Amino acid sequence: MSGKSNQNFKNKVAVTPGGEHVLDCFLCGTCTAGCPVSEIDGNFNPRKIMRQILSGMKDETLSSNEIWKCNQCHTCVAHCPQDVRFADIIRALREMAVSGGIVSADLNDKIKNIDLQTRKQRLETINELLKT
Repeated sequence: MSGKSNQNFKNKVAVTPGGEHVLDCFLCGTCTAGCPVSEIDGNFNPRKIMRQILSGMKDETLSSNEIWKCNQCHTCVAHCPQDVRFADIIRALREMAVSGGIVSADLNDKIKNIDLQTRKQRLETINELLKT
């Protein structure tokens, strides 16, 4: 942690498409409690990411590998009492990381493709199981 705080960061997230509800978060942790990624990877913690954003930890947040682990299932969105829409915020953070030159657009495209292929594989597997 650099210790350097950028208090404007949360406002930049809030004006980025997908990040509009970031300031509504009161860090209750419901997003983390229901997260299937957090369930299998203890390092992935949506509440911690939200705390970093709200604390102005721009560099730590945008350079974190954690923002790429979200599989966009939207469980956090369904459970959030404040309608913060964490999955949308993750997409905004990814776009900010690309536009800020922290990662390449190619990485973002590859992650989107992994998410799509994973959903397709799941559906194909279920359809196969249901045939028997």
